[in-house]
Amino acid sequence: MILIVDDEPHVRRLLAAILSRGGYDVAEACDARSAMPLVARAEAVLLDLGLPDRDGMELLSDIRRVSAAPVLVVSAREAAAEKVAALDLGADDYVTKPFDGDELLARLRAALRRRGAEPARAVTAGDVVIDTERRSVTKAGAEVHLTRKEYGLLAMLAAHPGRIVTHAQLLTVIWGPAHVADIAYLRVAARALRVKLEDDPARPVLIRNEPGIGYRLVV
Repeated sequence: MILIVDDEPHVRRLLAAILSRGGYDVAEACDARSAMPLVARAEAVLLDLGLPDRDGMELLSDIRRVSAAPVLVVSAREAAAEKVAALDLGADDYVTKPFDGDELLARLRAALRRRGAEPARAVTAGDVVIDTERRSVTKAGAEVHLTRKEYGLLAMLAAHPGRIVTHAQLLTVIWGPAHVADIAYLRVAARALRVKLEDDPARPVLIRNEPGIGYRLVV
């Protein structure tokens, strides 16, 4: 689980969407008080410095006393002195806002690898292998070419193998909050995935629809 600590709801939503796209489970906290109880379970922490109840530097120091998980500071503070101070307190990296989502994911993966905490990024379902590290999908050893939306749907399902991912979660992350009710988009992408991945698309066994709820990847 990756813990996001930021007092701005829109930033938390953006970070959560980026992390979900990368295959990570997410927890959120809006201040230091609500963050600390979650730190022990976190694989990594994305930390803003401008928190309402305590300065993020103080929270960073507290995190380092109880956890060795990677901490990436994600802050609008650009001064070199701020970056040096955060790194001296134990931050693994410092990303300034605004940030690029793909770069953020790459920095997170690098930090996890350095700490020896990078989880397995490949999920196997039947003869299909989804490798979210390399963003590749194979069936019976042969590479399968997917569109960006098809891959986004499959990657989100692979991030929660065997569990239902709701329509709203999938639409919000892959198509954006404005399309949270556009279930037809999901049906089209799921149908395309079944054609490419299922032995019999008319009788899917890997990508299962839970009527009125969402989809799950059967592993």
